[in-house]
Amino acid sequence: MKTAWQALSMLRSTATGAAEMRHGQADCARHIALLIACCLLSEAALAYVGPGAGFALIGSFFGFIMAILAGTVSLLIWPFRAIWRGIRRRRVLKKARVKRLVVVGLDGFDPELAQRWIASGDLPNLKRLQESGSFSRLRTTYPSISPVAWSSFMTGVDPSRHNIFDFLDRDTRTYKPRLSSSDISGPVRTMQVGNWVIPLGKPLIRNMRKSRAFWSILGDHGVPCNILRVPLTFPPEKFAGAMLSAMCVPDLRGTQGSFTYFTTSAEEAQQSEMSLEATGGQRILIHEENGEYQASLPGPDNSMEKHHKPLELPFSIRLDRDKESAVLKIGRQKHKLKLREYSPWIRLTYSPMPGVKVFGIARFYITQMEPHFGLYVTPINIDPGKPAFPISWPTYYSVYLSKLIGQFATLGLAEDTWALNERVIDEDAFLKQTLDHHNEREKMFFNALKKSREGVVACVFDGTDRLQHMFFRYLEEDHPANAGKDTEKFKHAIRDMYISADDLVGRVMAECREGDAVMVISDHGFQSFRRGVNLNSWLRDQGLLTLKDDTGLSGDWFDNVDWSKTKAYAFGLGGIYINQSGREADGIVAPGAECAAVKQQIIAGLTGLRDGDTVAINDVFDVDRVHSEGPYRAAGLDLIVGYNKGYRASWEGATGQVTEAVFCDNTKSWSGDHCVDPRLVPGVLFSSLPIEAEDPGIMDMAPTILTLFGVDVPQHMTGETLQVQTPDSATA
Repeated sequence: MKTAWQALSMLRSTATGAAEMRHGQADCARHIALLIACCLLSEAALAYVGPGAGFALIGSFFGFIMAILAGTVSLLIWPFRAIWRGIRRRRVLKKARVKRLVVVGLDGFDPELAQRWIASGDLPNLKRLQESGSFSRLRTTYPSISPVAWSSFMTGVDPSRHNIFDFLDRDTRTYKPRLSSSDISGPVRTMQVGNWVIPLGKPLIRNMRKSRAFWSILGDHGVPCNILRVPLTFPPEKFAGAMLSAMCVPDLRGTQGSFTYFTTSAEEAQQSEMSLEATGGQRILIHEENGEYQASLPGPDNSMEKHHKPLELPFSIRLDRDKESAVLKIGRQKHKLKLREYSPWIRLTYSPMPGVKVFGIARFYITQMEPHFGLYVTPINIDPGKPAFPISWPTYYSVYLSKLIGQFATLGLAEDTWALNERVIDEDAFLKQTLDHHNEREKMFFNALKKSREGVVACVFDGTDRLQHMFFRYLEEDHPANAGKDTEKFKHAIRDMYISADDLVGRVMAECREGDAVMVISDHGFQSFRRGVNLNSWLRDQGLLTLKDDTGLSGDWFDNVDWSKTKAYAFGLGGIYINQSGREADGIVAPGAECAAVKQQIIAGLTGLRDGDTVAINDVFDVDRVHSEGPYRAAGLDLIVGYNKGYRASWEGATGQVTEAVFCDNTKSWSGDHCVDPRLVPGVLFSSLPIEAEDPGIMDMAPTILTLFGVDVPQHMTGETLQVQTPDSATA
């Protein structure tokens, strides 16, 4: 595997003929290594799982033959590809202004907090970067939501052109939620043999993000890119580089992260708030028998079985309360667990039918032994060493990383925020999990830095975002989420995470050489989330959303809503949809003048909406004014709601509920957010090269990066090219 990666590593550029020959030889070696790798990884091809869509068999013999054919074809055409690449490469290098660009993404890194801690001396490396290069606030997207912003970062276009408007989208036929980032469907053809359902093809996994990422364009011009954990890269795209996907890689169950909690407390077992169809978890009541606890860990639904029953993996655990330890037996493995300490990643093997295996990994954590026993199991991540479906490009890149640094989290939202929200784990356990994931990412990032001599190396770190979501209440003593919780122990956790990020930046700068540039960016900043606003309840009060009965209430996903009398509705975190005829299945508002009139009624009513003496909503933005006339504008949000500091869409409103009150306290641990007025949550842009721009935006990064490498900016990009001062431009 190491040999395969070395052959795949991008080669240093040169203008000499001898160097071009070496490039050609290495290109040949790369194809040979690819062939070897495909053969070595035939075991991983035995089963392919599409969460919620089922499994597809690929015979090892068939995989072996296809690998040989692919390798043979590659070997035959490599001389022609090498010549063409060399020509394009030389053209690009003549215009390139940097040799290597290192992009450190710090999700949610807030400019106000950064400036505060720079001033106090806690962030010396970012201060040095600011003084020697530049610092500015980075305008985020409308709405200011991570998948939207990172999609604009990579494509250089606004949501109307990349088709991502929120974490969730709605099915216009059913008004039910669906993931906005990817679509997974089962194989078209199956064959039933007794109780077995044999798929005759692979599930289809599509990335719903549109428009091309800058690294794909750079790859076409011979500029290598190594892209690690940038959100909205699942499924991974094929391009001339390497990629490890991030948000929204599902877990093995097909959800965006479902924990499992085993407990001897009947009361705890009954407290589950969310189903496995959403981010949340499952509580299971267990009993002690002969000094042991016997249980089964639920896995994905077995779509190769007629009734699609969930796969189960039996395990037992024996406690030693005196030593605060336990022995876990699962499959053929035995692991020693300690109270309130995470196990290492444990490989889990599920068998949907004889001869087929699907692999996942999870960590086990004993939360308590007395008076009740509690065992938390993280969401079952896709095993990077034996991926059940592609999570990287090339496919074996995740395998290489797992051999290099050991098993690591692959789930898109790896930090289990909902387990803390439901108090299944506490702040100690969440912080440890967050830091562990951060360290995993650091290892793969610095490996990429050492291996990549030119082009782009980019990695996004999520810890800053996740800790602010869950620990923001520690910055405000009177936050409603502090009721009944500790308010001192983790008072400096967010600052410490910023210090850790600063240390990371310092080590990145130490790795840089002449011709390198460093950019530190975030997709948005942060604000407190103290009060929730249920837009559906407000729409009900205005007569714009009608219920089927006189209760005035509805359940999740608009249960009890009368669509034949409803003009507008809200779900997700971004804003409001108009129930348009010809678009929604039961739409009643005609496009054009009538739709514009409903929009204006909502804008007038919500702008400046007060919660007592406090303004809860600053503005409501019509997408026709804040987005370009892209091909996907009509499919997304119609109105984006700009909440004031301290406010956000309520938890109930986000899931399509209609509640009695419009306003409510937010008492969950999730106490900070950024889904507010985008003007209140800009991101950051630190650069080792001075950047001259009055109002840079995250959408400007893609065209700017292309220009730094001498690649023309495509006409479809709506972002602006920032003026970056490089040594050659300063001389000129």
